Amino acid sequence: MTKEESMKKSSYLIIGIVLGILMGGIVGYLSFESVPSPFKEKIGVIYVEGMIIAGRGDGGGYVGSEDIISQINRALDDNSIKAIVLRINSPGGTPAGAQEIAGKIKSAKKEKPIVVSMGDLAASGAYYISAPSDYIFAEPDTITGSIGVISKFVDKSKKYEKDGVDITVVKSGEFKDMGADWRALSEEEHEYAEKIVKDACERFIKDISDDRGIPLDDVRELSDGRIYRGEDAKELGLVDEMGNMEDAIKKAGELGGIEGKPGIKYMNLPIPKMIEVIPREKLMAVMNSYT
Repeated sequence: MTKEESMKKSSYLIIGIVLGILMGGIVGYLSFESVPSPFKEKIGVIYVEGMIIAGRGDGGGYVGSEDIISQINRALDDNSIKAIVLRINSPGGTPAGAQEIAGKIKSAKKEKPIVVSMGDLAASGAYYISAPSDYIFAEPDTITGSIGVISKFVDKSKKYEKDGVDITVVKSGEFKDMGADWRALSEEEHEYAEKIVKDACERFIKDISDDRGIPLDDVRELSDGRIYRGEDAKELGLVDEMGNMEDAIKKAGELGGIEGKPGIKYMNLPIPKMIEVIPREKLMAVMNSYT
């Protein structure tokens, strides 16, 4: 065997090992639910990680409302699951996506208790989906709060002018190109955008007030968009107790009427970094091609 052939064989071996590790990780990620549990009564654990959006998330730093709702439904349908823990690490997301998840939590907790465990970050829309749960744990330095709404408009008209780009617009109504990056907002459009943001924020405030039992005016004072450490959030009534994931599982077991140590059933898992950019459907397609 020549030196070149030996190097080529070694390269194939290394590639095979790497692919084997990757495929093993994918198999583990896709089949973790099939591991049997000796516990008859369990806590269903759902991870909410990434930017919240309406619809499907499919990884890539996003978590979809449809995915979380589907996982909650599966936990509700499983008779062995007596309570649910949401493990949240998210900066927030779209109002609609957060509203869809929060709405599901409100209805689901009528059937089974729901406890939230905040990780590093549970702010804005991520706090919004935490609020309707039965109990919220945070770490002392968890970043939460950020109660408010923001909308951003980018004006690139000067850049287009500098680059010699001419844009002709034909539109059916005055507001049809509102927010287009080739021009700034008009005064009327700016006022309209402010109204949309204020209306959305007012809904945010009202829902937090209702969910947490905090007077409306008190929540309004907290709605300037600032973030709070977990300890400060507890003093303000935004969270219930300092604690970690283990504490949340223990509390969920108590609320679910489980005696002794509860079992845990993961309804989903954080996607491994090396495969998080690959949609689940594509992972399944890869797996099917090897089986």
